[in-house]
Amino acid sequence: MIATLGLTFLRRPHGAVWIADVLRFVTLVSVPVALIGWGAVAFAVMALALLGAVVPRMLGLRPTFDVAVVLLSLVAGWSSPLDWYTTVFLWDKVVHVVLVGLLAGLVYVIASDVGVVASAPRAGVLLSALVALAAGMAIGAVWEIGEWLGHNFVDDTIYVGYDDTIGDLAADGLGALLAGFALPWLSRERRVVRPDGAARAVGSRRGQGAALDPRG
Repeated sequence: MIATLGLTFLRRPHGAVWIADVLRFVTLVSVPVALIGWGAVAFAVMALALLGAVVPRMLGLRPTFDVAVVLLSLVAGWSSPLDWYTTVFLWDKVVHVVLVGLLAGLVYVIASDVGVVASAPRAGVLLSALVALAAGMAIGAVWEIGEWLGHNFVDDTIYVGYDDTIGDLAADGLGALLAGFALPWLSRERRVVRPDGAARAVGSRRGQGAALDPRG
């Protein structure tokens, strides 16, 4: 897997990958803009959004999955400095449902690539959903801890509260569960580039594993 990440990231874009790449460029530009316009906290948030934009390309995800992760990472990143989380009704919960769901799917793909779990097409819908739910709750817990640390040690305008935390975690679980049901489809039709330079479609047939095969 490690040997393919850089090569897959540098592969020539095709189809909807172009859209994801444009969004990646916008996210990259957003990092210094956030620093200059909104300060260190916004910079840190946008840097995390950039990480979310880079990883899908490294994994060679199907274009639909790729575009969705990059777009939601970018939107979530800008929602913080623009105060959408506190000014737009239920916006915080919507982002938690959609973004954490997609990130849980991303974590599942990585786990299947390293052999921790079976690929989603092989595992089936139910097992994929349960594993994604666990991943989503873990991501949500880290997110809430980060918000608490940010509120107490960086910027007290970062909103935290018991009701908000429980609501966010519930939204995280819902989003991850829904993404888990879609994982057998989302994790198919990946394209990775092997060290010998050959591109390979991964998980393109029903029931075919999405884990990387070093033999090609």
